[in-house]
Amino acid sequence: MSTTTLAVLVPLLPFLGAVAGLLLGRTAPGFVRPLAILPTLAAAVLAVIVAVRQGGGPAISTATELTPTGSVPIDLSLYIDGFAALVAVLVGVVATCVQVYSTAYLREDPRYPSYAALVSLFTSAMLLVVYSGDLMVLLVGWEIMGICSYFLVGHYWETEAARSASLKAFLVTKLGDVPFLIGLFALATDAGSFQITKILGTVAAGGLDHPTLIALLLLAGVAGKSAQFPLHTWLPDAMAGPTPVSALIHAATMVAAGVYFIARLLPVFAASSAALVVMAVMAAVTMVGSGLAAIAQDDIKRVLAYSTVGQLGYMVGALAVGDRGAAVFHLLSHGAFKALLFLGAGVIIHAAGTNSLGAMSRMGGLAQRIPDAFWTMTIALLALAAVPPFAGFFSKEAVLVAAEHTATGHSEFAPSAAGWLVLVAGLLTALLTAAYATRLWLMAFRGRGAAAPDHGKEPLAMTGVLWLLAIPSVGFGLAAGPIAGWFDGGELTPTLVTSVLGTGAAAIGAMLTYALWQRASAKAALATAAGPRAAAAAGEPAAVAAAESAAEAPEVAEVTHDHPAVPAGPAADPGQAFLGPLHRHAADGFHLDAVYDRLFVRPVRAAASLVRFLDREVVDTYVHGAGTGTRLLGGLVRRAQTGNVQSYLSALLAGAVVLAIATAVLANVNAGS
Repeated sequence: MSTTTLAVLVPLLPFLGAVAGLLLGRTAPGFVRPLAILPTLAAAVLAVIVAVRQGGGPAISTATELTPTGSVPIDLSLYIDGFAALVAVLVGVVATCVQVYSTAYLREDPRYPSYAALVSLFTSAMLLVVYSGDLMVLLVGWEIMGICSYFLVGHYWETEAARSASLKAFLVTKLGDVPFLIGLFALATDAGSFQITKILGTVAAGGLDHPTLIALLLLAGVAGKSAQFPLHTWLPDAMAGPTPVSALIHAATMVAAGVYFIARLLPVFAASSAALVVMAVMAAVTMVGSGLAAIAQDDIKRVLAYSTVGQLGYMVGALAVGDRGAAVFHLLSHGAFKALLFLGAGVIIHAAGTNSLGAMSRMGGLAQRIPDAFWTMTIALLALAAVPPFAGFFSKEAVLVAAEHTATGHSEFAPSAAGWLVLVAGLLTALLTAAYATRLWLMAFRGRGAAAPDHGKEPLAMTGVLWLLAIPSVGFGLAAGPIAGWFDGGELTPTLVTSVLGTGAAAIGAMLTYALWQRASAKAALATAAGPRAAAAAGEPAAVAAAESAAEAPEVAEVTHDHPAVPAGPAADPGQAFLGPLHRHAADGFHLDAVYDRLFVRPVRAAASLVRFLDREVVDTYVHGAGTGTRLLGGLVRRAQTGNVQSYLSALLAGAVVLAIATAVLANVNAGS
């Protein structure tokens, strides 16, 4: 079978599995799990075969005209280079792990058939984006992912949090998709084609008439899809969906699509230095802001969500300095350890009965109750904090090396200002990342208080997936040398300067957080020893936050065992001391939602109220007036219809007399003139 045929089957198999799952979910429930796992697994295997055959060599490109348009043609085309081949493997592997994990995680969920089908469709859409060689076909997968995320984030639609989160995710991403679509049409108009190869050829020949405008329009769509400032606010709220969905969105689909899109069309963005600087500013603000917000979150999934926003900022920063190899390398390594983090968080939530770190910090022995999640989460957090020799260290260093080269003038691809922005923000984010990773580990696994209940070993479908993902989280960084040949051939290995700076920043963040945690633990112990009333008073804010956090996690209801009661008392949270007066603002995402509410939501609602008033009080008045006038006229005419023939003759005679007089008067007037 040819490589092209295999590549066509990669997105097609999950799509067919989704259709079959939707059709047979109610009538043949026994087929739901096989239809969820087998097509996705087959797609992952085929993606591996395609990657092996592609081998980092010349791109595989083929196209056939999909439909005549009369102007710019739309082609059904494939374009598989080293980037596409490896990203497709990531998508297939993570999606398979999510499907296997979900069979145990949502085993009691009555809506599992539709959930599994939507996950398969989600996977198919992302694979279509990865392999597509035509921007209009890519757009189809891009928008299908938006629809799937709406339904999957709103899986627990009975809760207000899930309904609001799904609607917010859909609207915010659509806000970016509008300029994105305009940018695609403008790009195709300048290039005369939607095919990626022809567009890149046009860019190389200097054929773009409006490079800055096109790049900024496309960047708006990427900011929405990949949750970059200022359109990142939907992603933390999307944690209202099931945890496996979070793993899929954060690791291999949806948010990865925007970064991948820029990587594939990087010459388009590089045609405008202004666009690269804007991209660097966006990445820097996203990295630092999300790192600060992550330290202040109580919900374990929101910590990981802000972590994703920051790591995506690293990728966008690498693209801003012109190194798409470093960006996609970090995309691949991040996909492995972030999927592991979210799936491990699902095990923790099942065991603890809450997603509140404050509540977990008041439970003792949670690490011993779930040893598989403990060890694999530790590995993933070390990778996230970029501790050598874990995968995150090598991929993050590749980004910092690229930024250093641009900042010091060794690369002419982007302005040096962009390099300095990414480098400084990247180092500061390395400190913040290590800080919130350490905080999460300490609060989740080093809690002190009543012993966490022992519910037995978690299902193999959940723990086995964790160990599988732990392998690339540990060893993928060692592929930095060989994998460079799959990309543009640039070096992806760390340098001494960036390694010392990045690792030093991470060490400072981790040690500072540990010291603050010890102090917070001592204060919590003193408050507890002072008596129940003092402990309750000291821990009131944390307890309230924990209760609210647990209440907003409807997936806790999926646990088949009894939930442990949330312990009372203060939580040993180093985040408050770490951030100081910034903590309150960071916990609320620096009030961006409130800003958007005042700038956009309220004016739109006011405009809607005005339109409603004009429609009801003005337009309806004219409509009702027309009807009322017709009725009055009809009433008058009806009064004249008496049925008396003499009255009709009298009226006719009177009319004739009036006409005669009028005729005579007009004749005299005309004669006199």
